[in-house]
Amino acid sequence: MFRKLSGAILRGLVVVLPIGLTVWLLWWLGSSAESLLRQPILLLLPERYYLPGTGIAAGLMLLLAAGTLVNALIVRRLLASWEAFLERIPVVKTIYGAFRDFTRLLPSGKRSDLKRVVLASFGGARIVGFVTRDDASELGIVTRKDDLVAVYFPMSYQIGGYTALLPRAQLVPLDIPVEAAMRLVLTGGLSGPH
Repeated sequence: MFRKLSGAILRGLVVVLPIGLTVWLLWWLGSSAESLLRQPILLLLPERYYLPGTGIAAGLMLLLAAGTLVNALIVRRLLASWEAFLERIPVVKTIYGAFRDFTRLLPSGKRSDLKRVVLASFGGARIVGFVTRDDASELGIVTRKDDLVAVYFPMSYQIGGYTALLPRAQLVPLDIPVEAAMRLVLTGGLSGPH
């Protein structure tokens, strides 16, 4: 009886936990945007016109504007100057660099630092990886004649992984989108490409 009851509770947890965490994360993002942007919006808009959700809409508009403006040359130069400034501050450069590098792993429309999905063989095992540099000699630690490719292998359920410099001939290209392959790898194979 206890075993059936605990099994039912675990199955319920498997169903409810992803839904609950997703709803909580969306609620947290929405309420954070609402509370952060309410006062600046009220400086421009009379309070009687402020509706619940205006902060969320403003947050989405800011993200859209930032995503659009980042393509402008002057904005790219300003961002480069800002990054150069942050790189001179000892603790900040480590924290900012880690966040910047992590976000570059996320697909963002046309630009993604993960160029393509490959399958690499190690002994009898095959591992899904993501090409980050087609020419590893750009890193300055190997020569062009080595013909090595930089491949990132993320670890399941963790923020972490390994980067290996592998011979181009050892890699088999996979014809699946980067997002689907990342989902496959990060869930340990529980979620495959659809």
